[in-house]
Amino acid sequence: MNKPTLRPSPTALLNPRLDPTFKAMFTQESKDSEEALKSFISSVLGRKIKSVKLTSNEPVVDTPEQMQMSFDVSVIFDDGENASIEMQGRSQEYDYGIRSEIQVARLLNNNAKKGDEWNSEKVYQISVLNFHYPKDDKSEQTWYTMKNQKGQELAGHLNVIFIDLLVIKKLIGTPVEKLTALQKWGLYLSYADDESKADYISQIANSEKGIMKARTIINRMSEEEENWFREFSYDKARRDYNTSMSIAKRKGLEAGLKEGRKKGLEEGRKEGLKEGRKEGLEEGRKEGLEEGRKEGHKEGRKEGSLEKTMEMASKMLSKKYPVSEISELTGLSAEQIDELKKK
Repeated sequence: MNKPTLRPSPTALLNPRLDPTFKAMFTQESKDSEEALKSFISSVLGRKIKSVKLTSNEPVVDTPEQMQMSFDVSVIFDDGENASIEMQGRSQEYDYGIRSEIQVARLLNNNAKKGDEWNSEKVYQISVLNFHYPKDDKSEQTWYTMKNQKGQELAGHLNVIFIDLLVIKKLIGTPVEKLTALQKWGLYLSYADDESKADYISQIANSEKGIMKARTIINRMSEEEENWFREFSYDKARRDYNTSMSIAKRKGLEAGLKEGRKKGLEEGRKEGLKEGRKEGLEEGRKEGLEEGRKEGHKEGRKEGSLEKTMEMASKMLSKKYPVSEISELTGLSAEQIDELKKK
């Protein structure tokens, strides 16, 4: 009778993009782990690292008010330089730029030597991201240092490095001999747990000693049931988080739409009233103008007719017509004819 297991298949491997596996790959007290760590750091910094030593992943705080933080992997190199290495499998709500600046500053502070010379070796905050940061940056690796507005570097002691797996993973299938060391590591981390890519990942591992050592570690870890339990727990927590985020976003969207409709209705009402008034005034002006013209024509005709009648009555008066006859012929009253006679 086969013993129940969470391992999907006898050859399935743990996901190196999850924190526990990523951390364990580099922090075991073994030559394999040390070789893997040296190889990875060398691929990131572009130079050979002869030796590394793990240090405390919880830097001390100067005051109780200071934020306590924990590094995934904290190491010191043979030349005294220091690095913190972490895997970020999913994007959080906070700003990774601010977070990384705080981390690398704490790292430099802990690495600074006592005395008046302000001496310290360089420090590196290395973050492997399974998402784009910033969202519009599609570079395999982004390296930040302190520079002035002309691009001149200050001292180069503070270094923040982001490695974008989403960019590197698109290189899948590229001939292994054409890949850089960093691209090989990126592809290994992206597809080590994908059984359909096992042959290609084997080629990569065979071409890079450090990746081969990492693969050996993960193969060994994948045989332990407790590691699969831990992975499924992390995976469930991630799914629960994504589900809660989706629900929250949907609720936020619905609330936003409701609020937006309300504001839109109110703004639309105001805008409609404003446009209606404007159109009404224009239409009223046109109608008033037309009615004024008609009324003017009417009044003008009336005034013109009266003026002609008065002229006729005036001529009749000059010819000594009787008032009664003038009134009968013109329709003017006797008073109007008397008034005309006075003029």
